Amino acid sequence: MGILRNLRGMGGRRSFSAWQIEVTTRCSLCCTMCIKEEYKNWYRRDMEMEDFRKIIPYLNRVKSVVLEGWGESLLHKDLIEFIRLAKKEGPEVGFVTSGTGLDEQYAARLVDAGVDFIGFSLSGARAETHNSIRVNSDFNVLLDSMRHLIRLRKERQSEKPRVHIVYLMVRDNIIEVPQLIDIARDAGVGEVVLVNLVLVSNKRQDKERVFTCKEGEEPYGTIIEEAKAKARRMNIKLVIPSLSPRNVSVCSENPLLNLYISVDGEVSPCVYLYPPIPSPVRRIFCGDEYLQEKVSFGNIFREHFDTIWNKEEYRRFRERFIARQKKMRELYESFIAVRMAGETVLPESPEPCRTCHKIKGL
Repeated sequence: MGILRNLRGMGGRRSFSAWQIEVTTRCSLCCTMCIKEEYKNWYRRDMEMEDFRKIIPYLNRVKSVVLEGWGESLLHKDLIEFIRLAKKEGPEVGFVTSGTGLDEQYAARLVDAGVDFIGFSLSGARAETHNSIRVNSDFNVLLDSMRHLIRLRKERQSEKPRVHIVYLMVRDNIIEVPQLIDIARDAGVGEVVLVNLVLVSNKRQDKERVFTCKEGEEPYGTIIEEAKAKARRMNIKLVIPSLSPRNVSVCSENPLLNLYISVDGEVSPCVYLYPPIPSPVRRIFCGDEYLQEKVSFGNIFREHFDTIWNKEEYRRFRERFIARQKKMRELYESFIAVRMAGETVLPESPEPCRTCHKIKGL
C-alpha cells in the first residue's frame, strides 16, 4: 500500500505522510486471496473528476499520495489527469497495479504526467503460480509492461517513476520468493516488498496465510533467509513483514500520519477498515471469525477535512495509538523488555483494530 516517508514542514499546519485515495473499485481480474471472493455484492464505481477536485486543496499537506485502493487504478479514464492535479500541490504520487492495460502508449503518458512511483503486484515468480492466484492476469504480459516502463525511464534519463514489486505471500507461492529476487534483478527493479495476507475473509484464505499467530515461531525461515542473502548480493532492497506476532505500538498503516479516502469520499484510518462491501465485514483473525463494522469518520466531499480530523470520535481513535506509543517509550527508557510472557504491556488498540493482523505487527 506504500512506504511511509519523512514529513516535510507545512508552516505549522498538520502534515501527513501519505493519503491513500481510492479512485476506482473496478477490477479486470479476480484474485483468489481477495476479500471480493467472499462477497457477490461488490460496490463498483469510479471517482468522479468533480469529486476528486474537492480533495485537491488538502494535498499540499501531504508527502505522498497513493491513487489506489480496492480496484485497478489503470482502469480509471481520468487517472493521468488525477496524477497531474495531485502533483501540482507538491506531494509524490503513485499507485500499485496489476498492470491491466499498461501498453507502451499508456506507460509514456504516465511518465509524462510525472508519476513518482509504481508498484507491480505479483503473486508468483512463475507464470503458472501467478496466473492461478490472479485469475485473468498474464504473468508474462505483466513483466513485459514492467520492463518497458523501466526502459522508457532510462531512455528519458529520468529516475522516475521508481518501480517496485509488491508480492503477496501465501502458502502456494512463498517457496518462489528467492526466485522473485532474480526477476527483479533481470527487470531492473531495485525494490521488492513482501506483504502478508492481512484481511482474511474465509477459511480457505486463512489456511493460505503464511504467518503464525503464535509468538516465538519462525515459519519459512530458510526461504526468507535465502531471499535476504540473494537480495544483498544483488543490491536489491527487500522489505519483509514479520511472520510471527510482535509488540508494536502503531501498526504499519499508521493512522496517526496516514488515512484512506474511499471512492465515494468516506474518510477512514486505513483501507482495511472500509472495503467496498456492505457492513459488517467478515474477518478471520488468528483462526477465529468476527464481524466488523466499517469505519468512517466523515465524508470529504461534504465536510471540510479539518472538521473530520478533529471530530471527537476520530481523536479518541488516534489517542489509543498515542497512548500505546507513550507506553512503548516508557518501556524502552526503563529497559523493560517489550515482550513479556503472558502479559499485555501496551494499552488496548481501538476496537476496530483488535481483530486486524496488522496490530500484531504482521
